[in-house]
Amino acid sequence: MTASPRPGILVVDDEPRSVEVIARVLDEDFDVHTALSAEEALRLLETEWIQIVFSDQRMPEVSGVEFLTEVRERWPEVVRIVITGYIDPEDIIGAINTAGIHQFITKPWHPDHLLLTARNAARLYQLQREHDRLSGELKLLTPVAESRVVTRRERVAQHYRFDSLVRAPGSPVDAVCRKAAQVAGFNVPVLVLGETGTGKELLARAIHYGSPRSDRPFYAENCGAIPDELLESELFGHKKGAFTGAHSTRIGLLEQADGGTIFLDEIGDISPAFQVKLLRFLQEGEIRPVGSNETRTVDVRVLAATHRDLPAEVRAGRFREDLYYRLATMTLTMPPLRDRPADIPVLARNLLERLSAAHGKPVAGFTDETLACLEGYGWPGNVRELQNEIMRMLVLCEGDRLGAELLSDTVLRGAAMSAHAPPAGAGGDAAALEALAQGGPLKTRIERVEAGILLETLVRCRWNKSRAADELGLSRMGLRAKLERYGIERAATAQRH
Repeated sequence: MTASPRPGILVVDDEPRSVEVIARVLDEDFDVHTALSAEEALRLLETEWIQIVFSDQRMPEVSGVEFLTEVRERWPEVVRIVITGYIDPEDIIGAINTAGIHQFITKPWHPDHLLLTARNAARLYQLQREHDRLSGELKLLTPVAESRVVTRRERVAQHYRFDSLVRAPGSPVDAVCRKAAQVAGFNVPVLVLGETGTGKELLARAIHYGSPRSDRPFYAENCGAIPDELLESELFGHKKGAFTGAHSTRIGLLEQADGGTIFLDEIGDISPAFQVKLLRFLQEGEIRPVGSNETRTVDVRVLAATHRDLPAEVRAGRFREDLYYRLATMTLTMPPLRDRPADIPVLARNLLERLSAAHGKPVAGFTDETLACLEGYGWPGNVRELQNEIMRMLVLCEGDRLGAELLSDTVLRGAAMSAHAPPAGAGGDAAALEALAQGGPLKTRIERVEAGILLETLVRCRWNKSRAADELGLSRMGLRAKLERYGIERAATAQRH
């Protein structure tokens, strides 16, 4: 069977003149085949790619309906049309039921009507084939889609497992992860404490993907970023028209997370009024969308986090004690970056790898001097601040490594101060204040600050002593004397590496 670029039509009639006229009308748009009997038509159907059959109803051997009934059984996709001069309602119903007739054309027919019918029939044939193709694809798609979902779910779970929290061997985060892994399998609320940017949400995701709910949804909401009205709508949903701007019904995150986990970040910032609504949900497991009188039961595990001291907030009357105990069945604390300096180089390399890949700017890594400065700074903004600093350096970098001269003044100053003011961790002006607060006479305290300024300037000037001396308003000999006095050497800044 050969396919033609034009739709194939078979015209069947025992009247040669009738066949010739129909063929002439259709020949411009279609590949027309003709037959003067049902037997001849069946042979053509076996050898040619026929999409539409026009058959006369009255033929000597068999009727058009009888012939088209056989066509339906053998070639069900072919569109079948009867041409007749006799229309009886019962015949029409019978023909539709037995032969699946698409359309009746009455004699005498008009050429334009005949051509339009043929074009519509060709379109119908293509739609039927497309429908059959898509139906077959859908049958295959279900197991393929399920397999893809399972594969992606496993990849996500691998990405958020406890081992994926980047840290150095022996990090204080190890103890937190061990405790979190123990509680992950129990369906109890967990309160994660820690400063902003310490990775509380990453820990919450690891708990979810390490729990029996890992194949169900995980949603995160920052409760401190939006007012009560919007927060209630976000979590509980709302009905259309419940308030100005509610143009459609919204399903809240708690209902969307049914069977899974929701992470409520900055839970310590919610108002006393909303604390009551959240407590009711935790006690009853029920939600009521804004503007609705109906309650719905949902099964959601709640993980919460805050940078605030919640017990102090409870004592001050700003946070409900009963809500606190509902949330704090298990409490975990993420340590700040200043308490885990060994993690800083590991985190920095990991962040640089991800950022350089995301922005298409590959670099080999950090200089030892840069890593020493990163370790010496206190990072009050924790991992989030570290990420921003590395992103800034990557943008400014013109070589294959991120040198210390790319560091911001805040980080350089803080690292320099910490080198001569032992309480490690404070950055910027805080480091200077701590240096001054150290014991000893005034001269000693001022010398500590002076040593920090010298070191910060040298690092920023890439140890070009002439530039540093010029910036500080010193002679080169004067700068050298001060460096010898304070024992400042370039190797000292990279002694940990």
